[in-house]
Amino acid sequence: MRLSACSTSFGALGSVLRGGLCCALLLADQAGAALPPTVARAFHDQRIPLNAVSAYVQEIGAANSVKPLLIHRPSQPMNPASTMKLVTTFAGLELLGPDYRWKTEAYADGPIVAGVLSGDLVLKGRGDPKITLEQFRELVARLRATGLSSIRGDLVLDRTWFNIGAYDPAAFDGEPLRPYNVGPDALAVNFKSVRFVFAPNLARDTVEVRVEPPLANIVIHGTPRLAPGDCGDWHSALLAAFDNRAESADASFRGHYPIACGERDWYVALLDHPHYVLNLFTRTWADVGGSFAGSVRDGRTPISATRLATLDSVPLYEAVRDINKMSNNLMARQLFLSLATTAYPPPATTLHAAEAVERWLAKRKLKFPELVMVNGSGLSRHERIAAQSMARLLVAADSSSVRNEYISSLAVAATDGTVGKRFQNDEVADQAFLKTGTLEGVRAIAGYVFGPTGRRFVVVCFVNHPNASRAQPPLDHLVQWVYDNSR
Repeated sequence: MRLSACSTSFGALGSVLRGGLCCALLLADQAGAALPPTVARAFHDQRIPLNAVSAYVQEIGAANSVKPLLIHRPSQPMNPASTMKLVTTFAGLELLGPDYRWKTEAYADGPIVAGVLSGDLVLKGRGDPKITLEQFRELVARLRATGLSSIRGDLVLDRTWFNIGAYDPAAFDGEPLRPYNVGPDALAVNFKSVRFVFAPNLARDTVEVRVEPPLANIVIHGTPRLAPGDCGDWHSALLAAFDNRAESADASFRGHYPIACGERDWYVALLDHPHYVLNLFTRTWADVGGSFAGSVRDGRTPISATRLATLDSVPLYEAVRDINKMSNNLMARQLFLSLATTAYPPPATTLHAAEAVERWLAKRKLKFPELVMVNGSGLSRHERIAAQSMARLLVAADSSSVRNEYISSLAVAATDGTVGKRFQNDEVADQAFLKTGTLEGVRAIAGYVFGPTGRRFVVVCFVNHPNASRAQPPLDHLVQWVYDNSR
């Protein structure tokens, strides 16, 4: 009878989706924690069947917190997209500590006489996830402050702290120039990316294009024409072409640029890691009055080398904020590999990193048999975790000594990060700390909801379906529903 009544309650909806919705509601109701009908209908409205959804909601710290408020396919392994960063960052904060800092060092492999190094300069990386332009310039300035003025050898990069094997930036989605596809590197600098700045010059009726940092081996060709009209898809209008090689790159812009766009930036990942560092070092060293005409090569730091300068990274808790609030993939990959060194001597590998996480979970008595971690960032078609496992992780983090650093690293509803423009007119604004996940065919959300009476909940929802791009309304509806039920 209930099935019959349910099957007639959505008259105009497609039979397959209608049947999936009704069966899911009935089964979940029998378990005592159904998907709310309004949330189920929201998925239905977006043509997302409920057998493509996994959800888990549980109160934290209450007497009845053992029983979840909501479950829907809780143990099904799902692709979590970038919510996998929640695992990586919690492990990082506990295994390395919130105040952990990576070190990047500069060594002289040869004698220095009257400011002249007769030998190579060695840069040794240990996986710092955020060596910005400013920090790299600081390292170079410290080198110059030692009295070194001329380098008569090569720039040797010691990148042996990581061993990731061959890496193809086009493998994931065929977009090798997108910064999110930059591979991890023990000596990654400035995310191996450049910023093309487009600035209209109305007096000359042209667009000025410059690249930052101004690397000598990146050459700009063509001058875009100013054009009327809305900004729209200005990237396509530029008719951009990038000829990217390991040691140099050419960028061509031969289309038009809408005046309405004003000044805009376009970030592109160019060169390989060694030549990016070489170009940046050559330019920065010259800026501080140094002399260098060598080439670049990989190598190990000789035991006999003399350390000249050290650059400390930002503390881990700051890096974790970038990883979670802004969903920075390269930083997550760097942190994931760094976890390997807590269980194994370097070089770090992704296999050792995954094993380090597994050991950490076991020590915490958290068993996630379905967990698959490939790179720790969620930028993968193969990573898997169940909604129930993610929820258990979030509950554990709430009672951890790193709780404050962890929760504050998440994007705040309607305020910042990847949910800064969501929940703008909802009561849950400012009361949910969330990590989002987005891939083709995947949408996800996970985090914490704080109710008006002080009750706290973890919420996890994964959607794996070709229509997942339409899942934001029902996901947001679920978060608001949790808040409404926390009174």
